[in-house]
Amino acid sequence: MEIQRTKIVDIFDPALVGKKVCVKGWVRTRRGNKHVQFVALNDGSTINNIQIVIDLEKFGDEELKPITTGASLHVEGLLVESQGKGQNVEIQAESIEIYGTADPAEYPLQKKGHTFEFLREKAHLRMRTNTFGAVMRIRHHLAFAIHKYFNDHGFFYLNTPLITESDAEGAGDMFQVTTLDLDNLPKTDDGKVDYSQDFFGKHTSLTVSGQLEGELGATALGAIYTFGPTFRAEQSNTPRHLAEFWMIEPEIAFLQLDGLMALEEDFIKYCVKYALDHCADDLAFLNKMIDNSLIERLEGVLKEEFVHLPYTEGVKILEEAQQKGHKFEFPVSWGTDLASEHERYLVEEHFKKPVIMINYPKDIKAFYMKQNDDGKTMQGTDVLFPQIGEIIGGSVREENYDKLMAEINRRHMGIKSLWWYLETRKFGTVPHAGFGLGFERLVLFVTGMQNIRDVIPFPRTPNNAEF
Repeated sequence: MEIQRTKIVDIFDPALVGKKVCVKGWVRTRRGNKHVQFVALNDGSTINNIQIVIDLEKFGDEELKPITTGASLHVEGLLVESQGKGQNVEIQAESIEIYGTADPAEYPLQKKGHTFEFLREKAHLRMRTNTFGAVMRIRHHLAFAIHKYFNDHGFFYLNTPLITESDAEGAGDMFQVTTLDLDNLPKTDDGKVDYSQDFFGKHTSLTVSGQLEGELGATALGAIYTFGPTFRAEQSNTPRHLAEFWMIEPEIAFLQLDGLMALEEDFIKYCVKYALDHCADDLAFLNKMIDNSLIERLEGVLKEEFVHLPYTEGVKILEEAQQKGHKFEFPVSWGTDLASEHERYLVEEHFKKPVIMINYPKDIKAFYMKQNDDGKTMQGTDVLFPQIGEIIGGSVREENYDKLMAEINRRHMGIKSLWWYLETRKFGTVPHAGFGLGFERLVLFVTGMQNIRDVIPFPRTPNNAEF
């Protein structure tokens, strides 16, 4: 009778020492001599491998020949305290079943260093490496922490549509959704594409944000959050951009600026602390192999109170830095949208702690943000982090119908597809606020990885939709 499998994450329990155990996983390495062989086995449940000790008097050469890096095994044996360095326990193999082989001449993940660029071309296998296994486990724990935080704070999880008619931010870079025959498009009398014949009867796209629909939920349920995929068709081949990524977007009725900033800080600190508490082994590995200041930086976020910095004051600090000789790639002046280099200067060099920048010029922010009494600025809130720059973008939303309409008209925006959004300002409008967190940006910060393509299992970028 087969022994019940123990996951490798659980095999290090001292209570199992002296007992017969069963493990299953993939071979990371095999080494040894003519008397004994050592196999490092990993099943993805932990960064740690379990060492399998194979006494060559019990197993024949032909039986062991297929056990190479990448092969999958079912091993049963006695768990004993280890005599060697590097592990506390090991398994003395009594039986080995080979589920699948991996020809060393073809298997690309041999025991040697691989560049992240190479591994992106092997995305079907890269999660088997130590680094990507660690990143994906941390990604899971952060996703769970997000759901737990909002659930425990009385928010309701709202599923907003992926297919939409509205462009939430006015950016315009959206992926079109259509069932029309692109080789034979129906046309109207004036020669334009006749979208009345399309599946939805109108021009539709993949969403760039669930925010506008999230506001509808907040004005009914009080506090909601979305957590789902969003899509942007920007031609941005940078280490910070993806065409398909995940967004967390809470929206809260009766919340104003101070409460919004408090929520943003509390939420992000909760996520970082959850990772430190639940991903210690994976973070220790990444701290050693990827970024040796990672854990110190994560712990630093928890210790510091975030700076609340008006945009105008931030620009003054940056202008003074320029005057003193600091070279920015993009010059800064009041009214310019800050680049990542500006945000990081404020966080990493000037304040040396996270910053929540508020009260941005209205011309560089979205139409839905609440205007301040000065007529020039809006109550936006960007949370700026070391290494990343902006990690959260939020705002108090304009709840006054007339002011919102005036801003939409000033920007010459079409309101035909926003009638439902505007009606929430006519029927029981309330002060409300919310923010958006790009999930991959959070994973990037917590893992210390440098490229956003390396914190999502299968990145979608310009000219790349493989796997």
